[in-house]
Amino acid sequence: LQRSQRLKRSAWLAPAPHRLNSGLPVNIGVLFVPQQEAWVVERMGKFHRILEPGLNFLIPLLDRIRYVQSLKEIVINVPEQSAVTLDNVTLQIDGVLYLRVMDPYKASYGVEDPEYAVTQLAQTTMRSELGKLSLDRVFRERESLNANIVDAINQASDCWGIRCLRYEIKDIHVPPRVKESMQMQVEAERRKRATVLESEGTRESAINVAEGQKQAQILASEAEKAEQINKAAGEANAMLLRARAKAEAIQLLAAALAQQHGSAAASLSVAEQYVNAFSKLAKDSNTLLLPSNAGDITSMVAQALGIYTTLTKPQAVKTQDQTPPAHEEPQPAPTEMLKAEEASSS
Repeated sequence: LQRSQRLKRSAWLAPAPHRLNSGLPVNIGVLFVPQQEAWVVERMGKFHRILEPGLNFLIPLLDRIRYVQSLKEIVINVPEQSAVTLDNVTLQIDGVLYLRVMDPYKASYGVEDPEYAVTQLAQTTMRSELGKLSLDRVFRERESLNANIVDAINQASDCWGIRCLRYEIKDIHVPPRVKESMQMQVEAERRKRATVLESEGTRESAINVAEGQKQAQILASEAEKAEQINKAAGEANAMLLRARAKAEAIQLLAAALAQQHGSAAASLSVAEQYVNAFSKLAKDSNTLLLPSNAGDITSMVAQALGIYTTLTKPQAVKTQDQTPPAHEEPQPAPTEMLKAEEASSS
């Protein structure tokens, strides 16, 4: 039974690597202790003192150097071990342990093999700390896991005279099926991110397009408004200019009619326009509206001049009432003038 328990214990606790030492120095009375080393001396089998670096004297045969402790920082490779996480995932994990001997007396008499004891303590602490975390938190909280292991080791190794400086996890090996599941999870997460980014890009694109259309419509409406304002202003200016030109033309025409022989000139102009209007008949349309005496040009011209005379008669009466009568030369009647012009043209 004890043998089986020892086998189980040896299988559970992996052996720690031992550092090579050249053996204990021989007491010849005069000894030189190297720097960063502590030699533990026993006198007649009982602890006597610790030799400091430098020159030291011992009594041969009575004094014996029993232990040699290195005060340098020691690096110990923690073997790979299996641990179960909180979500029942078995991991293979190894690490590196950094420690230093702070008290050579405790390191010599407090424990049989301090390095092996610290290594086993690091392994058991690592398994207990991993059992408190899930698989995802193991990868995220490496620093806090290392700090917890260092605190647990220092609490137990204080009586051994050893100080654990830090602990670093080297590799974490996951079972193949769990690794495949993690890979699928990573791929799904990346596809999710890609889909989210694509949707965000589509949304930003739609927003930009809508914003551009909005700005384009605003600019188009402003341009149309400015065009209408400019067009209205141009039309108003044109109407003002036409009205002024027409008013000036009427004033000039009135001034011309008020001069001597103005009525005769106006009668001649009306007769010419009447004749030109008859010359353009049946050029744009087949429908004609003719007076009953279209063949009698003289009567039509006389009729047009009669209409003009009737329109201008009130103005002439007012002019005669306002101005005194003057001696003017007798003018031929408009009808006689037109007959004379027709005779000359024929």
